[in-house]
Amino acid sequence: MTNPLAAGSLNGKRVLVTGSSRGVGAATVGYFADAGAGVVINFRNKEARAIKVADAIRAAGGTAITVGADLTDADSVSAMFEAIKTEFGGLDILVMNASGGMESGMEADYAMKLNRDAQANLLATARPLLAPGARVVFVTSHQAHFVATAETMPEYEPVARSKRAGEDALRAQIPELAEAGIGFVVVSGDIIEGTVTAVLLERASPGTMDARKDAAGRLYNVNEFAAEVALAAVEPVPENNTRYVGDIADYVGEVAAQAVIGSDGI
Repeated sequence: MTNPLAAGSLNGKRVLVTGSSRGVGAATVGYFADAGAGVVINFRNKEARAIKVADAIRAAGGTAITVGADLTDADSVSAMFEAIKTEFGGLDILVMNASGGMESGMEADYAMKLNRDAQANLLATARPLLAPGARVVFVTSHQAHFVATAETMPEYEPVARSKRAGEDALRAQIPELAEAGIGFVVVSGDIIEGTVTAVLLERASPGTMDARKDAAGRLYNVNEFAAEVALAAVEPVPENNTRYVGDIADYVGEVAAQAVIGSDGI
């Protein structure tokens, strides 16, 4: 897919995308690097994949570093930002892409720790590096964004509720961020083809992807959704600080969907 960001449009900018060793995060960080930004590729335990992404960016003439961090560990997060400060001096764009909760073998409250508590701590720890004019983007799903009013799959509900709790915790900081000159955008997308979440949902409930495609008409793939995330970091902040990607009629109803599209944009 063609980069939605103009070549050179982010020259001199510094970007962190959490969870960017693969999937949407890797595609998003690639778009930023191609547009001239110096990028930080964050990973938890997929260092080899992160290095591969960074090497590809450098081979194309871009600037990239890799920094591992467990977002549920405050000390690990602090060390990540110290490394970014040493290397880049600060950040202009923070994309909060990393999430989880469907992994096997995790403690019962892991989803809430990662998708709410860790996200709030991530932004708090990043704040000293974000100057006026910076942008923060939080990536979520329609299933999470609308979980209070629309039924979701039982297998995904704990994750959806934890991500909505994280979104709410971050939204509470919008006035403070705005006063500091920092923009904040939530990017909410339908199920994305090719993501780990899609694979896990299909495994837990076979037929999920075909059913969602039939209902929505089409689903975005990883590169298409990543393009929307990248654009959310540079385009004007939408009303209600929300950028919807993909069909939302099944979540709010046809009439309400048109009203939302008109006010918030896609």
